[in-house]
Amino acid sequence: MAAALIACACALAAAMLTCVAALAAFTARTSEKAHSAAAGSPCPGESLHPTAANVRAVDAATLCLINRLRSAHGLRSLRANRELRHVASSQVDTMVRRDYFADDRPTGQTPLSLVAITRYPVHSDGFAVGQNIAWGTGSDTTPAHIVEEWMASPPHREIMLSGEYRDAGVAVTPAVPAVLGSAGHGATYAIEFGVRLF
Repeated sequence: MAAALIACACALAAAMLTCVAALAAFTARTSEKAHSAAAGSPCPGESLHPTAANVRAVDAATLCLINRLRSAHGLRSLRANRELRHVASSQVDTMVRRDYFADDRPTGQTPLSLVAITRYPVHSDGFAVGQNIAWGTGSDTTPAHIVEEWMASPPHREIMLSGEYRDAGVAVTPAVPAVLGSAGHGATYAIEFGVRLF
């Protein structure tokens, strides 16, 4: 009787280990599939180093990467917006030309005040904006690297993954402000996030 109980207990233990192993394998496969689905297909241009000839492709790749992350977090994609892109382009060009690196301009203009003078808020009861800026040199200038750095920074990540925003405009320039003291070729990025309140 004791031998039968031991044999039964051993068989039960073996069956349980088999189930646990099968469950672990299933969980790993499911997790891997979910990660692959969240990653999606690569964004065209995500590994480009910005040049004067490819900045539009870099802009598009940056927005694509952010939208892919938003999708993985259950958020809707941001729509590309011309007015917000114009503000982002003005921001990166002004930082390089006036030799500073900050969200607000030396004149005191904020991202909100810059968007306010565009057509973006027309026919709405109000609007809200957010901005991320970044710079890099050498191999750290690609959209993939810049978005990865923003994700690693809690305030930048919070803006990118905010469900509040609906629109975005991205711009990059293949230069960095001299004040940063960086050697070699570089790039400066800006993305303006916005939502119109109707």
